[in-house]
Amino acid sequence: MTQGPPLISMRQAKPPFFIGVDLGGTSTKVGVVDDNGRPLARLSVPTEVEHGPEDAARAMAGAIQAAIREARLRPTAVARVGLGSPGILDFRAGKMVNPTNFPGWGGFPIRDRLAEHCGFPVALVNDASAAAYGELWVGSGRGFHSLVFLTLGTGVGCGVIIGDLIIEGENGHGTECGHIIIDSAEGARLCSCGMTGHLEAYASAVGVVKRTQEAIASGRATSMAGRLAQGEELSPLLVAEAAQAGDALATEIVLDTARYLAFGIVTLAHTIDPTGVLLGGAMTFGGNEWEIGRRFLERIRQEVKCRTFPTLAERMIIDFAILGGDAGYIGAAGVARLEHRKAR
Repeated sequence: MTQGPPLISMRQAKPPFFIGVDLGGTSTKVGVVDDNGRPLARLSVPTEVEHGPEDAARAMAGAIQAAIREARLRPTAVARVGLGSPGILDFRAGKMVNPTNFPGWGGFPIRDRLAEHCGFPVALVNDASAAAYGELWVGSGRGFHSLVFLTLGTGVGCGVIIGDLIIEGENGHGTECGHIIIDSAEGARLCSCGMTGHLEAYASAVGVVKRTQEAIASGRATSMAGRLAQGEELSPLLVAEAAQAGDALATEIVLDTARYLAFGIVTLAHTIDPTGVLLGGAMTFGGNEWEIGRRFLERIRQEVKCRTFPTLAERMIIDFAILGGDAGYIGAAGVARLEHRKAR
């Protein structure tokens, strides 16, 4: 629901310029960003995973050229491209490592092949880390020194930025914070990764739907049952709409999700001590625009406050992200900007 920043004109822009590419399983977003992180052009193209990574690299290169034309730039004005990619990455080799939603893409040198097709040097970054950097650079985290950014959707993604350092890890597994253990009981919920008790099993869209299904199956009264009987699909949006309308079960599900997220945030707070924690992605229950979204955020703050050290409870900021779907390509462009500056 969050709207991204407005486009600026060439007259307003400050060079040099950077391209951000946000690779997704369904679509890929490409944007041209100036040296202050303001977008001049953005577009989205189908990813068409089934056509393979080489075809996708060519299509991304074509989208990059189209975005440059739309921004009315000369190609020589572009300094570098940033590519935000999902999944575990081999940063040294510039490859995706057995990506779940990209069958057949594992081991493909996506960074270097995109560079060859588009003609620009390419910086590779995890997609959640790219979104985190976007929010730190020009979003809700502007002015922060350090940031934890949680993306709430089908899973729970995470990016951690400390200064200009993006935490990646020795083996590309850094900031897989959706897999923090929040329940060590023998009957803990099963995560999509195959292990139990992880944050993602409780606080992702899949977890929300599963918990709601179980509650309805147990006989809990809810307005959602009637909507499902009419053929609607159970989703976090349906839960949010029901909670916004005052449904008791839906409200309980949303606020329980906040509590589970708080467990994970407390662990991250005591590990990183960040300036702030931001929440984004498709599942923020309406964010600041809906009352239930504001209650969701406030419950997270309350649950974190009573479980952290006093200084963290007082100073650490917890808020919603503001860049929406633009965070990924803006952040990827920002990472390209970082690499460009280091190379000078």
